[in-house]
Amino acid sequence: MRVRLLELAHARSGDKGDTANVGVIARRPAYYPLLVREVTSERVAAHFSGMITGRVERFELPNLNALNFLLHGALGGGGTVSLKTDAQGKTLSTALLRLEVEVPDDTF
Repeated sequence: MRVRLLELAHARSGDKGDTANVGVIARRPAYYPLLVREVTSERVAAHFSGMITGRVERFELPNLNALNFLLHGALGGGGTVSLKTDAQGKTLSTALLRLEVEVPDDTF
């Protein structure tokens, strides 16, 4: 079955220059393996296609049941020079939570 990432995780985002940081935290420890399998750098890059100009890096934080993504070239140069409405990338976490992922039928 397909669900939005929002059903499995919380997320927070912020900025450092032209790079957005998006943390995805499993709502339950049992969901973490699903996040690792489904929320890849490639899928995140495709989800933000046309919005970012650089690569997407993923870091696994199993002790926190979380993933951290760096979205390079996401902020139009950064907060002080960007013409983007969200120059600090605060809404990128909400946007990522709309990603649809495949989960087993008995997940919930």
